[in-house]
Amino acid sequence: MIAIDHRFRIWRWLAPLLLVLPLAAFAQTNAGVGVSPITIHDPVNGGTMPGYVFYPSSQASRVTRVGAYELHATRDAPPIAGTKPLVVISHGHGGDDLEFRNMAILLASHGFIAATLLHPKDNYLDSSGNGHAAVLGGRPIQVSATISMLLNDPRWKTLVDPNRIGAAGFSAGGYTALLLVGAVPRFDRLMTYCDENPADKEGICEFLKTLPAPDQSLKSYLGALQKKYTHWGNPDDPRVKAAFAMAPFSVVFGKDGLATVNRPVFLYYGQNDHVLIPQYNVLHIAPLIKSLDGMKMVPNAGHYVFMGPCSPQLAKHLPSLCQDPSGVDRAAVQRQVNADALTFFRKTLVTPSR
Repeated sequence: MIAIDHRFRIWRWLAPLLLVLPLAAFAQTNAGVGVSPITIHDPVNGGTMPGYVFYPSSQASRVTRVGAYELHATRDAPPIAGTKPLVVISHGHGGDDLEFRNMAILLASHGFIAATLLHPKDNYLDSSGNGHAAVLGGRPIQVSATISMLLNDPRWKTLVDPNRIGAAGFSAGGYTALLLVGAVPRFDRLMTYCDENPADKEGICEFLKTLPAPDQSLKSYLGALQKKYTHWGNPDDPRVKAAFAMAPFSVVFGKDGLATVNRPVFLYYGQNDHVLIPQYNVLHIAPLIKSLDGMKMVPNAGHYVFMGPCSPQLAKHLPSLCQDPSGVDRAAVQRQVNADALTFFRKTLVTPSR
């Protein structure tokens, strides 16, 4: 629930102009990487969701082009046999299923299966579900559906260890990862937050004004949202053993809603995030998570530092997404974030199934 819809509508035609973060920095790997597209049933909206699986392969990685993206992974390469830990990565609001391709490739090159998905009605082509229950309650259900598909699909079930599954995500995807390990939101906290922070112009408060129908107050809208939040099932998925959340949308979590988080969580944030202000989001929830494994700050960085470096065309049209403060090297930041994700999941998903 972030007020950036108008920016991502522009992405509908600018997405093919994105440049890919070079993977030369990830040269020290244990295996080649394969990549295959997947199709997942969407239990929230019906229909299907596209995504990708990245996995270790004995075949050396080659560049695979997907649209304008260059992936340093070989399409449909033979996988290395044996069960491996799985990490499902949830993109941010208005993002896509290759938003965190470099994290997925790094994980796969070090023995993980990494899966991505395109969240319906909350992606760069269609963000019409922003602020609605089908997104705020549906996102974790869609991640769970991805896990279930991989555990039941003849091609993938022999490669995924059902006892070693983690989730990662950015922004709305970070919120999603927290829900999967037990966090419970209270949407009325949004009203309190905006009453106390009228100067919040880049984040959620201006967007909240657009949500209620003409005959409905914001209070009643959020109340209805709360009631429908679990319509598609319990977002807490006990199969998910660890969560890596980057700049998570988390103002909706209070002490009671985080008391049920009992699996390791790692938090990352930008010091100068003006979209999801750290004081009311990540720094607010950190002391309330008893199972917090670690937290890191990117000095001077804003919200979008976790997204891939932009092409010159995208930087021209969406400078707020692409420009970083002086001294912030987005590519270097992402190399460090991805390395920290690898370290975290190696630590928390270490025990093989028996």
